[in-house]
Amino acid sequence: MKKVLIKNGRVIDPVNGIDDICDILIDDSKILKIEKNIKAETEEIIDAAGKIIMPGIIDMHVHLREPGREDKETIASGTRAALKGGVTTLLAMPNTQPAPDCPENIKIINDIIQKTAVANVFICGTITKARKGEEVSGVERLKQAGVSAISDDGASVDLDTLMLEALRQAKTNNLVVISHCEDKILSAKGVVNLGLISTRTGLRGISGESEYKRVLRDVQLAEKADARLHIAHVSCRESVEIIAQAKKKGLKITAETAPHYFALDEEAVLSYDTNMKMNPPLRGKDDVASLKKALKDGTLDVIASDHAPHTENEKAIEFERAEFGVIGLETELAVSITELVHTGILNWPQLVEKFTVNPAKILGINKGTLGIGSDADVVIVDPDKEWIVEKQGLYSKSKNSPFLGRTLKGCVEYTIYNGTIVYKQ
Repeated sequence: MKKVLIKNGRVIDPVNGIDDICDILIDDSKILKIEKNIKAETEEIIDAAGKIIMPGIIDMHVHLREPGREDKETIASGTRAALKGGVTTLLAMPNTQPAPDCPENIKIINDIIQKTAVANVFICGTITKARKGEEVSGVERLKQAGVSAISDDGASVDLDTLMLEALRQAKTNNLVVISHCEDKILSAKGVVNLGLISTRTGLRGISGESEYKRVLRDVQLAEKADARLHIAHVSCRESVEIIAQAKKKGLKITAETAPHYFALDEEAVLSYDTNMKMNPPLRGKDDVASLKKALKDGTLDVIASDHAPHTENEKAIEFERAEFGVIGLETELAVSITELVHTGILNWPQLVEKFTVNPAKILGINKGTLGIGSDADVVIVDPDKEWIVEKQGLYSKSKNSPFLGRTLKGCVEYTIYNGTIVYKQ
C-alpha cells in the first residue's frame, strides 16, 4: 500500500467541521494527517489546487441487478461506474433473483461482492419474502447475515399489518426500513405524471396521491412502532410536507430524492424519450421547486441515484411498454453540483453532507468522514470543469441516462478507495 499526499485542495469534512485549504496524507488505507503544508516522503503526490476534496460518496439506493439480470448490470460493472462518479460505498437494493430474503441468498450475493466488487457494497435485505408482500422475511436472521437495511424497493408493502410487523422487527434489530411509497391501486397502469403533460401526450398518468398517501401511511406506522423509516425517491410536494411534519413531531423519519427529480420536470417526457420514464415519474415544476427547498432546509436528508440500469431493447420501444428507471451513478454528483451548488441552493458542505454524512448515519456505517484514522475513501472534484454526458463515456453496462447530451459542471478527477487511486480522469 503506497503513501499518497494530496496537496492544496479545499477539504470538506462536515463530521469534523473542516472546510479549509489543506493537505491530506494517506497511508496504509487510512487517513494519516490533515493539515497545512504536510512534508512527507510519498510515492504519489496529487496537486488539488482549486479542487474540492471530499469523502467518498455513499449511495444508499443502487440496483446492481446481480444475481439475475447480469445483462443489465453486474456488481463488477456497477462498482466501476460508481468509482467514476465518486461513489465508493453503495447499498445494493434487493430486487435481484434470488432476492436477499434469507441468509443463504445473502451469502450468494456476498460471495459475488467479495470476488468482483471494486467498491464497498452493503446489502439491503427484503422486507417480505421474495418481495411479494405476503410474509415478513424474518428481520433478525437478515441482520445476523449482515444486511444494513431492509426494503421491498420497486414495490410497496400494501398490508398495514405486515408493514407494522416489519417496522417492529426492524426496531428490535436496530435496522432502518427503506420504503418505496406507491399505492398501486392509485398509480394503476400510469407511466408519467398525471396532469397537463399526460393529457397532451396521451400517456396514462400517475397521481402524486399514489406516492404521498403511502408516505403518510408509512409515517403513521413508523410512529406506532417507534421505528426508523427512510422514504426513498421522494418526488412530490405533498410528500415533502408530510415528512417535514413528521420531523417536527420528532419521529425517526429520514428521506432522499434523486438528481433527476430536481434537475428535470414532467415536460421532459414531451420528447417521448423513454430515458425520461422512471417510477415515481418526473413531476411538475412546483414539485421540483419544493424538492430543492426541502434539500436546502434539511427536510430531505440524502441525495441518492436510484441507479436502475436497463438494456437497450427494454428502453428502445414504445413509451408505455418501456421499463421504468434510469442510471445515475456516474452523473449524480455532477448533476447536483450543476443544479444545486452553482445555483446557490446548497453550499459545498451541505451537498457533501447529503452524499456522505447523512447516508452513513442512517445506515449506521463507519464511513463518510475524512477524520484521522478513518478509511481513505476520498474524492477530488473539479467544481467548474464542464463535460458532456455521452453513451460511449459511461462505464455502466446500461446506458439509459436521462442526461445524455447534457453539459454538466463538476467533474470527478480522482477517486481513492481504501487508500488506492482507483479512478483518474
